[in-house]
Amino acid sequence: MPGVEHLPALVIGAGPAGLMAAERIAAAGHRVVLAEALATPARKFLMAGKTGLNLTKNEPSDAFRAQYSGAAPWLRPMLDAFGPPEVMIWAEGLGQPVFTGSTGRVFPVAMKASPLLRAWLERLGATGAELRTNWRWVGFESDKLAFQTPQGPRLVQPSVTVLALGGSSWRRLGSDGAWVPWLRARGVDLAPWQPANVGFLVPWSAHMTRHFGAPIKGVALSAGGQVERGEFVISARGIEGGGLYPLAPVLRAGAPLQLDLLPNMNAAQVTDRLSRSKPGESLANRLRKLGLSPAAIALVHEAGRPPVEPADLAARLKHLPLALEGPRPIDEAISVAGGITAASLSPDLELAGLPGIFAAGEMLDWEAPTGGYLLTGCLATGHWAGEAAARRLGPGQAPAPLRP
Repeated sequence: MPGVEHLPALVIGAGPAGLMAAERIAAAGHRVVLAEALATPARKFLMAGKTGLNLTKNEPSDAFRAQYSGAAPWLRPMLDAFGPPEVMIWAEGLGQPVFTGSTGRVFPVAMKASPLLRAWLERLGATGAELRTNWRWVGFESDKLAFQTPQGPRLVQPSVTVLALGGSSWRRLGSDGAWVPWLRARGVDLAPWQPANVGFLVPWSAHMTRHFGAPIKGVALSAGGQVERGEFVISARGIEGGGLYPLAPVLRAGAPLQLDLLPNMNAAQVTDRLSRSKPGESLANRLRKLGLSPAAIALVHEAGRPPVEPADLAARLKHLPLALEGPRPIDEAISVAGGITAASLSPDLELAGLPGIFAAGEMLDWEAPTGGYLLTGCLATGHWAGEAAARRLGPGQAPAPLRP
C-alpha cells in the first residue's frame, strides 16, 4: 500500500485551465503540484496553435459574452475578471506581443503556441510550481486522490485541488472523460457530452468527390433563426470550419441548414444579374459570373436540379438547403458541450459536497465557438478556480509578483 503524500495544492491537468489555476495558486505564495497524465503538457493547446494561435477576440464585452449562450450568466464574473483585455496583457507579460486582426481576433505575433507555452512553463517553474508528467489520476480512495505514476501507485491528500481534465474530445491529446463516473459517484451532476465545434456529415453524391478539400468562402450560414458569416470546407464526409461551428448547438438539435451563397446582394439584385445573361449561356457560366467558385456551383446542383427562371434561381442561391446527417463523432470534435453543471458548483467553482475541490475548463458545462472564445473560457475559469483555491489556503509565504 503506497504512503500518502500531503500537499498544500494540487492541480490535475496541464492544459490552459490547469496551468492558469496553478499560476494563480503559485502567485499567492503557495506550493502547487501540477499532475499531467501525458508525457508533456498542453497537447491540445499546442495542436490548436499549429495554424495560428487565436488567443481571444477583441470586441465589446456584451458581444463577447453572448458567444457563451446559456452559460453566459454564470460565466460572466469569470469572463469579466479575465476576459480579452486580461488575456492580451497576460500573453505580453510572457514576452509574447499580440496583434488584433481585421475581424477582431487576437494572435501572438509569433502565431504559434509553443513559444508562449515555453515561457509560461518557465515562469511557473520559477515560482516553485512542480510539473509531474505521466501522472494519471485513477480516482478516489476515501478522501485521497489515487494516481498511476512511473514510480507505481501513489496516494495524494492535498488541502485544495483544482480539476482541469478537459472534456471527452480528441482523446489522443488527453481528454478522455474517464473522471466522469468518479465524480458522479460523489454526487456531482453532469450534463451528457455532445460534440461542439465539429463538422457535420453530408451524404454527398459522386459528383462532389472532386471538390473535397475545397473551401466555400464569403457565405452566410443560417439555422434555427441564427445567421453566421464565414467559410467552411467540403470534406469527404461532409462540411467543417469556423463559419459552421457557431451553429453547432442548433444543428445538433435538428435545425435545417441553409446557405446564402451571395450574402452581399439581395434577391432582387441577384435576379437582375441573372436576367442580363446572354441567350443560350450555360448555367455554370451564369453562376461563375456571379462570383461563385466551382465548388459552390457544385453545391447548387447538389441541392437538386437548379430552376431556370432568374427569380427562382436567385431564391435558390440565397436559400440553398444542405441536408445534414448529424455531427461527426465526439472524438473528432474540437471541443464538447456538457460536463459539470452549474448547479453542482459554488460561485467559486468549488464542487458541491467536495470541499476544497474546484473544477475549471472544458470539464464544465459550457460551450463556445472557436475564434478565441473557447481558449478564453478555459483561461478565465482556470484563473477563477485558482484564485478561489488560493483564498481557501489563506495567506501564502511569499507571493510571486506575476502579472494577470
